[in-house]
Amino acid sequence: MSRPPARRPRARAARGVSMAGRRFEAEVGPVAHGGHCVARVQDRVVFVRHALPGERVVLEITEGTEGDRFWRGDAVEVLVSSPERVAAPCPYAGPGRCGGCDFQHVALPAQRDLKAAVVREQLRRVARLDVEVSVEAVPGDEDGLRWRTRQRYVDLPGGGRGMRQHRSHDVVAVDQCLLEAPAGPSYEVRGRVFEVPDGGFWQVHPGAPEALVGAVLEALDPRPGEAALDLYAGVGLFSRFLAEAVGPSGRVAAVEGDRAASALSERNCPGVLVRAGDVGGVLAGGLPPEWDRADLVVLDPPRAGAKRAVVEQVVRRGPRAVAYVACDPAALARDVAIFAEHGHRLASLRAFDLFPMTHHVECVALLVTDG
Repeated sequence: MSRPPARRPRARAARGVSMAGRRFEAEVGPVAHGGHCVARVQDRVVFVRHALPGERVVLEITEGTEGDRFWRGDAVEVLVSSPERVAAPCPYAGPGRCGGCDFQHVALPAQRDLKAAVVREQLRRVARLDVEVSVEAVPGDEDGLRWRTRQRYVDLPGGGRGMRQHRSHDVVAVDQCLLEAPAGPSYEVRGRVFEVPDGGFWQVHPGAPEALVGAVLEALDPRPGEAALDLYAGVGLFSRFLAEAVGPSGRVAAVEGDRAASALSERNCPGVLVRAGDVGGVLAGGLPPEWDRADLVVLDPPRAGAKRAVVEQVVRRGPRAVAYVACDPAALARDVAIFAEHGHRLASLRAFDLFPMTHHVECVALLVTDG
């Protein structure tokens, strides 16, 4: 599926004197969605980066005014450290430095525990579900490094390059990002080669396509003769393998908003019905009548999730199983709750560490009906 670049934070009207630069001692509480932990200072919540639950730190406020409900800050000194704290492998990681990584100061198994805690908390808070979550390692990185097969730097005067600070336009000069993979992306997945447009979306972790295809096929268990919808289909990664699984007596339709990616999915997925356009709009009236019913659905939306209109178009088709591939736990939890309103329960959930050293995590959720 096609994912737009992350939006920059919106400027907020100042509410009193800025607290930026003020320092406080604080006990660090639980991890929160977004790569930080929660602390409290002067009856305010502070979202603190570079800390770990249970630590006592000196934090420096980086954003916030006297009138704000919450502040943001960095742990600039650790007074009592967690046993899971490690020395960051990258010299550019840390307060005031490159903002690309959230968890370089955390041992790799503990990073996965933190991500699992975030997924659990979002499902509990938003979807009212208590789900056991374990984040799985994926082959293709080197102890959490050297996995990003596409990397962008900021060009600096004189031929140098840099990376941006967290939530800032400011640039830190770097020699190389340790997440950058030694080779570019490979488009060979289970022996099938995919065409991808220049600059188009493809998972950046080398092991991601294989892991996600395997998880989706295992969850859906597609059978010969079934009808499968692949929504936010990108260049047809899931469509290709769904078509092979349902066979000549089955059918697959791929819907993707990016027209360049959609055009390539026709070449990547022989025999698949391809439609380019807004997924909700295509579902509302851009498919032949036989697609009013579908046995299986794959949802792989952008970070904002599928949202109610698309979810309701999906459940209207009465699928026996929906595989939801999610890169944002909050959006996943919201959409799982909407599915539940329509009788689709969360049957299983797998989570994958496709972005080591960052707070990001990819999930594959299976939604089914009991009827």
